[in-house]
Amino acid sequence: MRDTDPYGMDAGTQVVFRADCPSRPILDQIADKWSMMVMALLERPMRFNELKRRLEGVTQRVLTQTLRRLERNGMIQRKVLPTSPVGVEYSLTALGESLREPFGHLYRWTVEHGEEIQNHRRAYDSRTGA
Repeated sequence: MRDTDPYGMDAGTQVVFRADCPSRPILDQIADKWSMMVMALLERPMRFNELKRRLEGVTQRVLTQTLRRLERNGMIQRKVLPTSPVGVEYSLTALGESLREPFGHLYRWTVEHGEEIQNHRRAYDSRTGA
């Protein structure tokens, strides 16, 4: 057996996604659709309700959970505003900001290949009766 680092890379740079790999829960978080969308929207500080309005289909509960996970992982920061009633706004941290470029590439890839993927789905569904 080859020695691997904690992230699953062995001496020959072969990726091995071990069960105890510390990157797995991080990938689960940032690859989550709502997390990616929240981080893409946070070009400036935003309040909860603005985020919710701009994320069609997200429930209040799911958005709250997503924001808490992103804050816990250091991707966003939560600021309590001294207003009446008390308001809260969210913004990207430097760590979260460092994901904007890779997310932008991923988004552009989905736009560029969306029609091709839909064609593959239709072909698959017609073969399998899905």
